[in-house]
Formats: sequence, C-alpha cells, structure tokens
Amino acid sequence: MSSYRQILYQIVFATKDREETINPDHCEELYKYIWGVINDKKCKLYRINGVEDHIHIACDLHPSIALADYVKDIKVGSSLWLKESGKFEMFKGWGDGYGAFTYSIKDKDRLIEYIKNQKEHHKKFDFITEYKELLEEHDIEYDERYLP
Repeated sequence: MSSYRQILYQIVFATKDREETINPDHCEELYKYIWGVINDKKCKLYRINGVEDHIHIACDLHPSIALADYVKDIKVGSSLWLKESGKFEMFKGWGDGYGAFTYSIKDKDRLIEYIKNQKEHHKKFDFITEYKELLEEHDIEYDERYLP
C-alpha cells in the first residue's frame, strides 16, 4: 500500500538581531542555495522570498523529516554559504528560532502570492508586526520577550 501526504508549510526566520544583512543584489543566489538544500531533503519548494532582515519559505515537508531538523539544516547550510560567498559581508548569522505555519493546499496560491509580494508588503509593515500577525492568525500564543 502506498502512503500519501500533503504537508504545506510557511517557514519564516530572521537574521541575527533582525539586522538588514541580506544584500538584495544577491538574494536570488541565496534563494537558489536554499532551494538546493530543500531538494536534497526530498521536499518541494513552492516559493521563497524575503527582505534584508528575514525570509519566507513556502514548501512541502517530506514526512520522514522532522521540522526542527529541516529548518536547522536550511539555516546552518545557508549561514555557512552566506559567510563564504563574500557577497553578504554584513551577515552575522540567523537569529534563534523560527515560525512554521501549516496551510491547507487550497491556500497554496494565496500563500505563494503573499511570499512573492514580500518587498511590497514590507514598505508598509515591519517584520515584527508581520510576525505577530502570523502568530495571531494561526492562534499561537507567544511571549514578546522571545520574538525573533
């Protein structure tokens, strides 16, 4: 018997201290690197985008992988790449923690559009406002002291 699944996540994480250290001139190269990490984990990337202080990833999560390990592999691998590439001289690392939000497959197109429009979205809202909205939308209790 075959197993079937659909596990759609939006994963969000910020740079250390939310500093604007992701150079927009080279962010596409970063996104391609992360796409490679995701492919290596047998997961599917639907969309990745962000701004100078954080990124959003819409992806399918393979059931053989724990979410925490998946995010750790993405953050550790991309952090090393960012530092070694020479194109992100100000990058000090990713901040602690992450947000991971599940979605119905019916919401996939809306989620992709939301992530695609990050640069426009952040002309109106800062990261912490957006992050709190995501937590509240998904009915997640949080402590302000531990926000990224």
